[in-house]
Order: sequence, then structure tokens, then C-alpha cells
Amino acid sequence: MPCLFIFGLGYVGQHLGRALLAEGWRVVGTTRTENQAQRLKEQGFEVVVWDGIGLFPQEVLKGVSHLLVTIPPDEGGDMVLRHLDFTTLSFQWIGYLSATSVYGDHQGAWVREDAALKPISFRGRQRLFSETQWRERLTQHPLFPIHIFRLSGIYGPGRSVLESIRAGSAQRIDKPGHVFSRIHVEDIVGTLKASISHPQPGEIYNLADDAPAATADVIAFGCELLGMEVPPLILFEEATLSESLREFYAEHKRVDNHKIKEYLGVRLTYPTYREGLRTCLHRFLGSSL
Repeated sequence: MPCLFIFGLGYVGQHLGRALLAEGWRVVGTTRTENQAQRLKEQGFEVVVWDGIGLFPQEVLKGVSHLLVTIPPDEGGDMVLRHLDFTTLSFQWIGYLSATSVYGDHQGAWVREDAALKPISFRGRQRLFSETQWRERLTQHPLFPIHIFRLSGIYGPGRSVLESIRAGSAQRIDKPGHVFSRIHVEDIVGTLKASISHPQPGEIYNLADDAPAATADVIAFGCELLGMEVPPLILFEEATLSESLREFYAEHKRVDNHKIKEYLGVRLTYPTYREGLRTCLHRFLGSSL
């Protein structure tokens, strides 16, 4: 029986894990608290409680064939690399979830995986540092089965503009020309499964849909779906934004997804936010009943 170990059974990890459990895989993963561990066990996961700081019980990786790292890096880089002794471990496939923030600002140009990496945000620089650490392992061991996935903005059921619109917190920021790439969680799962089926150690993949769009347009469409009034546009210069949101609007790029289609045969279930939000709406309304 194949076994996937997920460092960080969060939003993406749980979606992938449930898909593989349904196919007969054994899925093990980490979470930080006992309460969350119990909820995950009820879904069929085996769970290791680990806070990312204390000693990791490496013996739990016995029998694991595949490894996925979703935990974001900290100031010291990737915490999984700090705690694992890979000289005693062997995996068929390792996936590391990074982010398109490593590209920084490309003034609206399309970025492929070989584009210049010039992150401007703190998180983007952390991601790039962590990517570099993983790729150094590949340099030392050419068959080290690492695959890096640069994710655009993640959305899906329970994590979309629909929730912020209903909560009254959605802001339509007017910054002319600014667009953002995003990816539905089910298309992330499909891409990861395709990579697991066709491992190509050392490859880097962008994960994004086909239609970069302004966040203001996505919110307007979400309001249309919910039958709610569209919030007015707020000039970027006049908006009250957190530092992380200001960094977000400082970056302008369109993320190219041709490689996952060409190399992995991925066909997106949700090629634009419109298809994705319509599906989110059905689950959103179902959970509200």
C-alpha cells in the first residue's frame, strides 16, 4: 500500500489526503494540536502532533513512500529539512509547496518557471530561500526526488471571496491594470496526483488557472452569485491595507501554467475563477442551510 506523509495537514494537505484515502492510500500527517489531531483522525488520517520546533520522531516515516511538505518556512528556512536526516530515508517522490511570490514584480508580464526570481515581500524571500535549500539536496544527490510547486492564490470551498463577501469584509481595491493569478484547490490536488504518477525529480511547476484577474472583478462576480450588492471601488492610494496586502498589490504578474499541461497532462477542472466560484457557491449554500 502506498503511503503519503504530509508535513502540515492543512487546507491543501487535507484535500489531497482525502483524495488518496479514497484510492486506498495510507495517509499520515502532522498537526500542531491534539484537538485538531482528533478531528483529522475521524476523517481517516493517521496523525503526528508536532509543533515544528521540538524533536521530530523520525521513526514514524518507516514505510512511507511519498512525502509532501506544505509547512511554510520560518526565518531559518525549511523546518522539515532542519529536522530530518535524509541519509537514513528513501522516498519515491517528494513534493514541496512554494508560492509564486518568489517571482516578485514583473510588471504584468507572464512568468514561466525559468523567469527571474526577485521577491519583494518577506514571505517571498523566505520561500525562495527554502526552495534553494531543497534544490541544494538535489545538487548533492542527483536522484533526490524533489518536486517544487509554486502555487498562486489558493481558493476553494470554505476559502473563497464568498466568505469575505458574506462577512462584509471584502474590499474592491481599484489599482488600474493590477491582476492576480489563482488556483482552485481541486486543481492543486489534480496536479500533485499527476506528478506522483509521473515523477520527474528536480522539476519546478507553476500552479495557476488560465485567467489572471483583478481581485475587484472576482469580488463583483462573487456578489453576483450571492445576489448581494457589489461594494464600491476604493482607490488603492486611499485604502486601509495591512502590510502584507500592500506587498500583494506591489507585485503584478501573470503566472503561466503551460508546463503542468505539457509535462503532466493536467486539464484544469476550473480554468477560471467563474467555474471555481460557482462550485464553491453550491457548497457554501449547503453549509449555510
